[in-house]
Amino acid sequence: MVARPGLLLALILVGQFMAVLDVFIVNVAAPVIRTDLHASGAALQLVIAGYTIAYAVLLITGARLGERHGFSRVFRFGVAGFTLASLACGLAPGADSLIGFRILQGVGAALMVPQVMSLIQRTFQGPARLRALGGYTAVIAGAGAVGQVVGGALVNADLFGSGWRPVFLVNVPIGVLLLVAGRKLLPAIPGNRERKLDLLGLVTLAAALGSLVVPLVMGHEEHWPVWGWVLLGASVLLFALFGLVESRVAARGGSPLIRARVLRSPGLLPAASALFLVMCCVGGIMFAMAMHVQAGLGLSPLDAGLVFLPMSVGFGISGMYWQRLPKRLHQQLPVVALALSAVGYLALGLLLRDGQRVGVAVEAVFLPLGLIGGCAYGPLMGRALGRVAPVDAADASGVLVTMMQLGSVIGVAALGTLFLNQVSYPAPPSTSGHALATTTAGVALLMLIGAVLAGRRRDK
Repeated sequence: MVARPGLLLALILVGQFMAVLDVFIVNVAAPVIRTDLHASGAALQLVIAGYTIAYAVLLITGARLGERHGFSRVFRFGVAGFTLASLACGLAPGADSLIGFRILQGVGAALMVPQVMSLIQRTFQGPARLRALGGYTAVIAGAGAVGQVVGGALVNADLFGSGWRPVFLVNVPIGVLLLVAGRKLLPAIPGNRERKLDLLGLVTLAAALGSLVVPLVMGHEEHWPVWGWVLLGASVLLFALFGLVESRVAARGGSPLIRARVLRSPGLLPAASALFLVMCCVGGIMFAMAMHVQAGLGLSPLDAGLVFLPMSVGFGISGMYWQRLPKRLHQQLPVVALALSAVGYLALGLLLRDGQRVGVAVEAVFLPLGLIGGCAYGPLMGRALGRVAPVDAADASGVLVTMMQLGSVIGVAALGTLFLNQVSYPAPPSTSGHALATTTAGVALLMLIGAVLAGRRRDK
């Protein structure tokens, strides 16, 4: 038993907060980074995407290392790597070095983040686990909002003439505090050294994920080159090869990277698939809205961040407290919430389709959209992990977090392409608004598919 589970939860959720924050906070600073470092468009794209690529590709590897060497130990190692890489990013003299340090940041996040879910699984049971997962949901929402707002504020403030550098350096004191507190608060859960690392599986899965993520992240800016399509095709073959490798490892009595029984855990795959689509929608609509309000409507980075604040606040509140609703509603709550989200996004598109300014009516849609979204996300998280055995916590956490991260990447690629194919900036607000309306229709369709998946429960 952990003596102070509340403090432990707060500690690991701060680590999760940093990892998500870094996705959003750097996007806001991108134009200033480009000017200050004289970065090309491709270099700037790698500054933003390098973190996401490393993070997405190595999440399952990070989960396995946590199981083998101890969740707490690997969490601290990830925090240390993330903090040092953040310091290096803040001091980077040029675009090339900043790209390298951003990739190292992603590696640190991939070591740190899977341990958060694993520690929640190992520390909390029953209703306490649902409350902890509610806190996890609130942190995801809060980090997105804070990243947009704080990133804009730090860039606008230009502290001591430092320009964009504080968006990275802000992680350093937080990381140091986490490392100091972690020595006292993190439980000493021993690793399972008997479960050997499936190195061939690790390499094959990393290659498959990399072949999928790299072209999706960079495809649009590079005008979907031939090499991107080649990599996407190769990813299909590599995923098939990974399945074959894992089957042979299991047949020989070894330790496959992902155990088949984990995928058969009651509710895991249907809920994870629905969460994948939810993250597709969140990633895609955040990208499209950010482009619309900044490039289409001319808002500053800070004002653009404030546009999303009601949605993030609503998402965090309902993610924390959805379990207080009557229990008879819990089973169908994700289905109803996703169906209502589809209606809400269609309404948002109608309000903004002619290039209107973001006003009270739009914000009045954003707040309930956030509340409804949390009522889908929180129960799906609980359903995905609620009946996973503690011994399988690492595998389940790695699978779930990877699917969610891939959902976000694929959502930005697919819905972002749908949006940008209809508008080329500079463009009139009405053109941008019509592109956004079409994108929200795509989001609504994905939400309805997610509702169908959420209605499927595999309890046996």
